[in-house]
Amino acid sequence: MASDATPQPPAADAMIESVSVLGEDSRRKMFAFIRRQRRPVTRDEAAASVGISRKLAAFHLDKLVDAGLLRARYASPTGIRKVGRQPKVYEPTDNDIRVSIPDRRHELLADLLLEAVLTEDDSETTPHAAVRTAGRRGRELGESEREQTRPGRLGAERGLNACERMLDRHGFEPVRETPTQLRLRNCPFHPWRAKPLTWSAG
Repeated sequence: MASDATPQPPAADAMIESVSVLGEDSRRKMFAFIRRQRRPVTRDEAAASVGISRKLAAFHLDKLVDAGLLRARYASPTGIRKVGRQPKVYEPTDNDIRVSIPDRRHELLADLLLEAVLTEDDSETTPHAAVRTAGRRGRELGESEREQTRPGRLGAERGLNACERMLDRHGFEPVRETPTQLRLRNCPFHPWRAKPLTWSAG
C-alpha cells in the first residue's frame, strides 16, 4: 500500500541539511581546503589546515561525509603504495549542492524545452510540443513512483495521497484543501512566486 511506503525527504530538505553542516567554521574551512587540493587529503592534513586536533578533525570530517559533501576511503595520499595500513583520506564528492527556497528547477525546464524543440514535428507548434514532452515526462515519473511503491488499486483518496507525496518531493508545495483537492502553492519552473494551481481527484 502507498501509505506503508516510507516517504523520502524532499531534495530541497537534503540540500539544506548538507549546507547547514558547513555552518561550523572549522568544518567549512576544512571542506574548502580539501576542495582546493585536487587530491585525497589525510586527517592530519585537514587538521593542520585549520589548527585543530586530529581527533576533532575526524569528527568534523565524518559530519561532512554523512552530509554527502565528502567521501572517505583508505589510500595513500601520494598514490604510492606502502607496506602497512593505509591512512584514511577524504575527497570531495561530485554532488552539486544548491539551495533555493521556494524550490526552483530551471535545469529540468531547460531539458524539457530542448527535448520539445528536438522532437517537434510538422503537425504541431513548439508550445504543443512542450506540453506533449512535459506530459510524457510526468507520466514517466508517475509510472516510476508506482513501480517503487506498488500501491495496488487506488481510489481517489489514496491516489491523491500518493500524488501529494510525489509533488512535494518535486517542489510543488501541495496543500490539501479538501479530501479530494490539492492546491499547488509553488511552481519549481517559475522564477518568481507562481499563481497557485488546484488539482482535484474525480
